Order: sequence, then structure tokens, then C-alpha cells
Amino acid sequence: MIRHIVLFKLMETAEGRDRDENIAIARRMAETFTREIPGLKSAQIVTPVHGAPLDNEDMALICRFDDLEGLYAYKAHPAHVAFGDFMRRVRESRTSIDYEE
Repeated sequence: MIRHIVLFKLMETAEGRDRDENIAIARRMAETFTREIPGLKSAQIVTPVHGAPLDNEDMALICRFDDLEGLYAYKAHPAHVAFGDFMRRVRESRTSIDYEE
């Protein structure tokens, strides 16, 4: 099992929306991933718990795949490409890790 985790720090405002509005858009986009992208077992957007340290990232995308082939297919899929394009416009920073469970 491969886990793909991406952490994002978002701009306070971007694309005429505030951070929370852009997180909601990202969440709606990610909710379609498992229906549209073969090989993707699960995908979720999470945000810090209320009261978490202020230096936490604003959002994480957590995905699960059976194998690396599924991960690479996901990265090339148009739904993920569109998500990445959106996130590039609203984020300050991004970091990720892919690991085997």
C-alpha cells in the first residue's frame, strides 16, 4: 500500500477568495478523485484541529494506492492535474511524501 501525503500552506487570499473558501474548493475537487481516477483507493482533505499551533500547515491531501503504478497514473490524470493547477494559484508552499505501508 502506498500513501501519498501533501501539505499546503495557503495564501490568506487568492483568486478573490479567502483561505477557507479555497480549502472548500480543494475539498470538493478531491472528493471526485476516487470516482474518476482508477487505482486511487482513497483521498481526503484534512485541516488542523481547532487550537492547533499556528505554525501548522493549512491543509493536507492524503491519498492511498495499491502500488506505485496507481500513484503515477493519479499524478498524470486530468482531475489531479486540474487540482494541482488550482493549488499552485492559491498556495504559498507545498511539500509531500510518498511511502509504503
